[in-house]
Amino acid sequence: MPKVLFTISYGVKPEARDAYLQHVTSLREHLRTVAKKDYTLYEAKGKKGQFMEVFVSESMDDFDALEDNLDPETESMIAKVEEFVDDKGMKYSTMVEVA
Repeated sequence: MPKVLFTISYGVKPEARDAYLQHVTSLREHLRTVAKKDYTLYEAKGKKGQFMEVFVSESMDDFDALEDNLDPETESMIAKVEEFVDDKGMKYSTMVEVA
């Protein structure tokens, strides 16, 4: 089964960067330990404040279930990220592994 890579890219308001980093540190730990998601966060080299969240799912079924069974705390933490995002918004991408 091919893996699925799901990314969310966005810029963070400069004045909110420190609060954002504090929040996503907690989010990353929660997603990895409680929600058991393969989640990583990257910042663009040379573009301070430009971030990409990366989720890796082991199959299309796992990807389709990515948002299923999230506890209320996880949903709240994910929703809070939007408060830090600049006015350009979020861009989503889904990539399927080539066999």
